[in-house]
Amino acid sequence: MKRIVLASNNPGKLREFSALLAPLGIEVLPQSLFEVPEAEEPHCTFVENALEKARHCSRHTGLPALADDSGICVSALDGAPGVYSARFAGEPKSDANNNALLIEKLAGENDRSAHYVCVLVLVRHPEDPQPLIAEGEWHGEIIDTPRGSQGFGYDPLFLLPELGQTAAELAPELKNTLSHRGTACRRLIEKLSHT
Repeated sequence: MKRIVLASNNPGKLREFSALLAPLGIEVLPQSLFEVPEAEEPHCTFVENALEKARHCSRHTGLPALADDSGICVSALDGAPGVYSARFAGEPKSDANNNALLIEKLAGENDRSAHYVCVLVLVRHPEDPQPLIAEGEWHGEIIDTPRGSQGFGYDPLFLLPELGQTAAELAPELKNTLSHRGTACRRLIEKLSHT
């Protein structure tokens, strides 16, 4: 597998996956190149949504497809926004609106612990009976004032207490070594090297 289609239109994810998979000689192509329509994400778990997106993308392109379903789970909100992270504040998707709603919902809350989750699913073809699945988590806490300009999504609010920085303040290379997506990707690469 030298070419994999990323089942996403998110330019931030494309940059991160391209950087992470380049050392394996794998070219990551955006699904927009193939005019793949957005997949439905009807499930309440990250793994089911990722599998749905990967199969959908592979079906439309005829190529191996990599999908990620990721989001942030906030302890005080019983794991919300979870799989609804990208659309937490509704349509159209807006990082700024999502971040504002998260801060609003956590007003007066002492428990600010949260973790990012990333589930990656790679299918070799649409009906792949044994997709490669890898998961990663990244633990931190939510702050009220956004900091940093790197990253996307909830990164400006996601503080890493041990570093004293938000995910949006980290250099991309450091973020890739620490993040939920980086962890899941390393686990996927390990599985790829054994196939």
